[in-house]
Amino acid sequence: MPLALLPLLLLIVPILEITVFILVGNVIGLWPTLGLVVGSAIIGALLLRSQGISTLLRIQKEVAAGRVPGRDMVHGVMIVVAGVLLLTPGLVTDAVGYLLFIPAVREAGWRFLKSRVVALPMGGGWRRAPDAPSRPVAGVVELEVEEFERRPASPDSPWVDGRGGTLH
Repeated sequence: MPLALLPLLLLIVPILEITVFILVGNVIGLWPTLGLVVGSAIIGALLLRSQGISTLLRIQKEVAAGRVPGRDMVHGVMIVVAGVLLLTPGLVTDAVGYLLFIPAVREAGWRFLKSRVVALPMGGGWRRAPDAPSRPVAGVVELEVEEFERRPASPDSPWVDGRGGTLH
């Protein structure tokens, strides 16, 4: 979504929410409408907790198996967005939030995003489980801990700057 649409969205969503509040309030009354909003926030918090924990456990299993948990991470982000939408007062945001708690809707979102987003590991990277088969990558040499030793860089090394320090 282009950032230029964000101010427009921030204007349209509250106007839409107020309109829906008035329309629903006219049909079912003030207190039932407020009860609907508060009840929706409570149900949203419970759904966020249960589905969030199960998604977090699936992510941990994938990482432990040495796989990138891209699908489950996207599902997790959608669950968090759903929880935020349900905790935000409003009936329209609640409807969108409930839709995001439906696994089929999240899977459709994953299929849409999967070809458009690339996840890259940062820091230490993804670690392979000890029993997972290793796949050699061209141009990469894997060393065991015993095979690695640190030595001072030679002056003609490309990893030494002009002042004798090493580049990181």
